[in-house]
Amino acid sequence: MNRTTSLEPVNLANWRWQPFLDHAVEVLEEFNPTIYPVPEQFLERAGATGSRAQPVAVHTATWACQTDKLRQVRAACVEAGAAASVLNLVINPSCRFDLPFFGADLVSLPSGHLLALDLQPVDSGDVLHTQPVWNRLLPIFQRWKPRLPDGGPIPAEAQPYFSPGFLWTRLPLGAASDELISSVVFQAFVDYLKLYVQLVYEAVPVVDHRSALLLDGQRRYTRYRAEKDPARGMLSRFHGAEWTEAYIHEVLFDLDRHHPE
Repeated sequence: MNRTTSLEPVNLANWRWQPFLDHAVEVLEEFNPTIYPVPEQFLERAGATGSRAQPVAVHTATWACQTDKLRQVRAACVEAGAAASVLNLVINPSCRFDLPFFGADLVSLPSGHLLALDLQPVDSGDVLHTQPVWNRLLPIFQRWKPRLPDGGPIPAEAQPYFSPGFLWTRLPLGAASDELISSVVFQAFVDYLKLYVQLVYEAVPVVDHRSALLLDGQRRYTRYRAEKDPARGMLSRFHGAEWTEAYIHEVLFDLDRHHPE
């Protein structure tokens, strides 16, 4: 695979999360997305993990786009066989629109599956920002939550960056979990993304003062996510610490590069 732009499809061999990304790309086509600039060294990267005697191939790829209302839509995709299979999809809204972030973190590791979906607030303390979203998100959350085991508590420092509709589960490896992923988790992903798309359609520009407040909230969110990115260790093992730090700050959470204080 020799991709030259961020809009080219990502197709990783035997990648569990391909249907999820394909659905997101199809849905976002309605907004006539354009290329989001991703440096060539981050569009795709080959590596290896495991022992010298039994190396495991690693492939990391990035898909990204932008629209008038969405500053950056990006998917970090990792396929490393039994070692890891990951889709991290984050939709970053423009600060000119009062929108939350969309976040999907779908991770398969030797220890099991870690799966999370949310419409994450720019400012959890701003009722005007959160309540209209949460009123529509909670019925979706309540539809799917009973069908999945609970993923466990959220650290106190992370709680401001999640909504009450945070769908978070852990599943063991095995055929039963594969069935839950292909049915329940996939349909929940479809529903969360459908709501987000509806919110984007409805969003209208805000006044400059409101835009500045939203931008401040977005900075707090992206700085926290960059500092606490749980994929840092895994990506460092696969591709080295230098590449990983650059990827986190120049691609995954790059708001400060585009809106420096």
